[in-house]
This record gives sequence, structure tokens and C-alpha cells, in this order.
Amino acid sequence: MKARTTLLFILIAVCICLAFVLDIVWGATSIPIGDVLKALSGSTDTTYNYIVQNFRLPKALATLFVGAGVAISGLQMQSLFRNPLADTSILGINSGAGVGVAVYTMAYTLFPSLIISSAVASSWGIIVAACLGSVGVLLVISLVASRLGDMISILIVGVMIGFLASSVISVLQFFSSEATLKTYLLWSFGSVSGVTWRQLSLMLPIVGLGLGLSMLMPKQMNALNLGEHYARSVGTNVTLARVALVGITSLVTGCITAFVGPIAFLGIAVPHFVRTIFRTADHHILIPATMLSGALLLLICDIFTQVPGYQFVLPINALTSLLGAPVVIWVIMRGRKNNQVFR
Repeated sequence: MKARTTLLFILIAVCICLAFVLDIVWGATSIPIGDVLKALSGSTDTTYNYIVQNFRLPKALATLFVGAGVAISGLQMQSLFRNPLADTSILGINSGAGVGVAVYTMAYTLFPSLIISSAVASSWGIIVAACLGSVGVLLVISLVASRLGDMISILIVGVMIGFLASSVISVLQFFSSEATLKTYLLWSFGSVSGVTWRQLSLMLPIVGLGLGLSMLMPKQMNALNLGEHYARSVGTNVTLARVALVGITSLVTGCITAFVGPIAFLGIAVPHFVRTIFRTADHHILIPATMLSGALLLLICDIFTQVPGYQFVLPINALTSLLGAPVVIWVIMRGRKNNQVFR
């Protein structure tokens, strides 16, 4: 089993390297692999070098971290609520982050003098707004979970919060300017293609911190999966573990959503994919495997969003939904068969 696990990790790592290079090569302008390698090493000064260094390399790096962050957030939500269908998109956490960004954008439009207009300040404002929105929704969901043992009710509350957030966003859009409305609409599609080095300098440290903190949580997540009573019996501080998971998920989700928009269904699909191929429920293995698999799958999705010869990029949410929606249906059907979807 250990040899098989090691082999799977090596295989995923190799696939990530290949997908990373292919993501840089593939695009509206096809760049030979040799020129890509020269551009990455800085040994050439051509148009290809400019495209790779300023557009495709930051986009590929963002895809790596976004995929890992979205996937691990889904795994943490499934452990926190002990539900295989828990995810930041289904529980309304992405919608909460979206409300935060919409409110910030609206405030920036109506009261530009109240906000420092530099790009860095604007980026930090979006991050804070998205994180506050995701934290707010997570706190509501956690409060409901503490009072209701019925997982169906918790999921319904999450869906209702998503509808409520969509209503708030619709009202804000109605009063926003045409330019702001277009900017928010494009953001809501979800895309990593517009991430710049300046944005990466803010996003990577924050998401990297969240991923690093997640690596410290396998023992607590293993205990929570077996129930609160068991977790307490083995010395786990359940309250602290929940607060940590809520904080990490809010930080990662808020930051990612702020820069690339909501990424749907990946948080559901990847943890189940990892559990299936690794055949384990141990979070010492699941956490790093989920991060790597999330990065790989989002790289693959990003590759398919780019159409060679055309100057447009498909919304990445379209492909992640195509991937994730069948997984949700499969989980429900398998769980109903085994009477354990909602436990």
C-alpha cells in the first residue's frame, strides 16, 4: 500500500509538470516547447519571451495555487460538516465572497474618494471584502450546524444563503454603472487568465499560508470525521479545530475568489477522486494528494479553456462544472444505495 501511494504521488507530480508546460505552450498563439523553455530560463529576448513571462507563466502559477486551494477547501468542508457533498460553492461560501467583492466594487464606484486608488490597495480591499463575505457565511453555516444534526437541513440552508447572496448581488448590479457591471460579470465567470505578477505577489503568500496551515490539520480532521465524542476522547479540541478549519477555508476561499472569481464544483470532485484512487480516508495522505490533484485538474481545465487561433478564453467554471456536477450525482446515487450520503 505504501509503495502504491508513493507511486501515485510521483505520477501526479509528473503529470503536473507536463500539464504546467502544456498550459504555457497552449493558447491563441502556439509557442514551441523549445522557445517556452528558453523563455523560462530567460535566455531569449523575443515576442515569445514577453508572452510567456508576462502572461502565461503567472497564469499557470495562479492555476496551480488556485486548484490546490479550492480542492483543499472542499476537503476541509467535508470534514468539518461530515458530509460528502459539503463544498464552498454548495454551502454558499463562494456566494458570500462574491457579495463582499460586489459591495466593495459598488462602494468603490460610489465613493472612490474613500478608498486609496492604488492597484495594491484595491487588491487588498478586494481580498478583505471577499474574506469577510466568506467568513460571514461560514459562521452562519457553523451556527446552523451546531443547532441542527440534520445534514440535509444544513445543505438547504447553504443553498438558501447562496440565493440570498445572489439577490443582494442583483440589487447592487442594478445600481452599478455599466463599466462596473461588466467588470463584475466577467469576474463572476471565473478565470485565471487575467492574473498579473502584482496580483500574484498578494495571492501566493496568502494562499500558500492557508495551504501550509492545512498541512498541520490531518490529525484533527481524522478525529472530526469520526464524530465529536471520539474527537474529544482522543484529546482533540473540537472548538479550536473547527475555528481553525473555518479560518483557513475563509482565508483561502476569499483570496482565490477575489482574484479569479468563484470556481465551482472542483472542491467536491477532487476529494472524492482522491479517496477513490488512493483508497484511504487518512488525511495525512488525503491533504497533500488533494492539493496536488486539485492543481493538476485545474491545469487541465485551463488548457481546455484556451482555443488555439482564437483571441478568447472560455470561462473556466464551465469546465469545472462539467467535471464536478457528474461527481455530485454519482456521490448521491452511491450514498443512497448505501444509505450514507447524509449521516
